[in-house]
Amino acid sequence: MKKIFYCIVASMTFLVSSCDDELTIFPEDSLSVPTFFKTETDFTQAVNGAYVPLRLINNQAKPYLAEMHSDNTYFARNTAFGATDNQEDIADHSIPSDGGITANTWVEQIYREYYQIVARTNQILTTIDDAEFDETPKANLKGQALFLRAYAYFELTQLFGSVPMHLEPVLDRDGAALPLSSEDELYAQIIEDAKGAAGLLPLKSDQEPGRATSGAAQTLLANVYMVREQWSEAETLLKAVVASNEYMLMPNYEDAFSGNSENKNNMESVFEIQYREGAEGLNGSFLYNFLPRPITAEEVGAITGTSNAQPVNGEGNNIPTPDIIDAYEDGDLREDASIMYVTISESFWEDGVYPIIKKYVEPHALHGNHGMNWPVYRYSEVLLFLAEALEEQGKGGEALPYLNEVRTRAGLGAPTGDLGEAIFNERRVELAFENKRWFDLVRTGRAIDVITAHGNKIKANPIDYYYPAGVEPRGNVFTNISERYALPASESSLNPNF
Repeated sequence: MKKIFYCIVASMTFLVSSCDDELTIFPEDSLSVPTFFKTETDFTQAVNGAYVPLRLINNQAKPYLAEMHSDNTYFARNTAFGATDNQEDIADHSIPSDGGITANTWVEQIYREYYQIVARTNQILTTIDDAEFDETPKANLKGQALFLRAYAYFELTQLFGSVPMHLEPVLDRDGAALPLSSEDELYAQIIEDAKGAAGLLPLKSDQEPGRATSGAAQTLLANVYMVREQWSEAETLLKAVVASNEYMLMPNYEDAFSGNSENKNNMESVFEIQYREGAEGLNGSFLYNFLPRPITAEEVGAITGTSNAQPVNGEGNNIPTPDIIDAYEDGDLREDASIMYVTISESFWEDGVYPIIKKYVEPHALHGNHGMNWPVYRYSEVLLFLAEALEEQGKGGEALPYLNEVRTRAGLGAPTGDLGEAIFNERRVELAFENKRWFDLVRTGRAIDVITAHGNKIKANPIDYYYPAGVEPRGNVFTNISERYALPASESSLNPNF
């Protein structure tokens, strides 16, 4: 009997078939590049998959790396549980590293998830031009892929500095081991992708809710220009977003944020991460990461409104610091909308009355399963970016109305003192707990000084920063303050360039 042996390895990245190189068959009932990337439906599904890692990133790692790494939030020590070194090392700027690499869990997670986005968008971008379907949806899908790749590389560059720049699908181990690209090289590609996205994507009013839009791409590109101190380029883009009339501030600050199932992608939202409560695996649980611990089921239920509240142990993270609380001016309506106080009966810290992040507290049905979206860009940030870009060019008179538009909603009048400092301080309270503070400290050159002073305050008065009486910070706190994270050690085994 004549026998034919097939050796087929099929994946979304590459496919090898026929051991004898005599017969090549692409099974039509299996997903592979030749069989999948053909129709509009195929590419829609692929783009949907490229958004997915954003949920895990913002549910876990990023609030630690971008907010708790700043002076806005800290952890609440639970002495009965012990230390959770990966989170504490981030908050304490004491992440162990050797030769530019680290084994920190959250550094590894965020790095891998952003490269998941890169890998998925690369596959889309290398195949979509040859697909045969209507050009209008094709442009939309390609624009979304470009936006997501630009955003992923922008985040990676801000977090790590130099990283490998993959622009094509990785087909083998050698292809995975690219050298580190410089920040200038990375930013050149980010700008190219963001420009391409802005030219292809529709306006928010013409786009399916939750997907990237031309306004989101313009805001991302303006953010890049702000980091690069290309003020006039940022001004042009931001004025275009304002002039589009696609966005406006919600009348009440607290309404700018998503509810568990309503108020999503509202008129102030430029881009937000989509979550949905339920059993489909699309839900978030980040609110629970922000609770001080140990906390009883009754206390959890009072905050969340869930029908099956459960006690939570471990260590609370992203607890608002006294510094951010003091940053609000008297009469600022955003303070009560952003921070609330809860009493934890089993706490080891003082009387157990803690501040927690309120802007993500929304009633939901089941414990650990909520659907609030995470804001990435809001229109208020567009206005503050524009005010900053104008002020940096000596156009203070033109900048002030944009700043005052944000302050007026907060119940405040015109700022006093230096305008540049007023804009910087406004960003802190307007965008508190939205993963902006650490990046702002770095891009303005303040990170080392601010965090050094922040660390000195914690070491001098640990009880003010949620340490129980008699408990001192670890000996290595604030000993490794740096503007960039070390690269993940787990990836260095795959890439000798680390």
